[in-house]
Amino acid sequence: MTRDELYEIFEEIKSEYPFFEVGEENFERHWRYLQDFPFVDAMSNVVQHIKTTPRRPPGIGDIRGHLGDMLDSQRSKEQTAAYFAQLEEWERNSSPPPPGWLDGIRAKLRGDMKAE
Repeated sequence: MTRDELYEIFEEIKSEYPFFEVGEENFERHWRYLQDFPFVDAMSNVVQHIKTTPRRPPGIGDIRGHLGDMLDSQRSKEQTAAYFAQLEEWERNSSPPPPGWLDGIRAKLRGDMKAE
């Protein structure tokens, strides 16, 4: 994110929350924590915050949108998709046991060693 983009975010926040402090100190504090964050995601999070939280302006954590949680969620979805793909592959490659296999197992369980 650039400083101009952060200023655009401040304008969006200020338009909805007139008491939001837009001074240099607050700007620099936000810049320190948001300069590495994508502008599009930040603006989207600000808009979502405005829609759902009308009483208080978004903080830095709200603007970042809990990125760690989003990344964990995305990683979990990818792992789940990979797991289901593996299950489908196993299902395609599976075959039933050879004839008589189940009878042999039952005989061994009963203690009938002749089944070997």
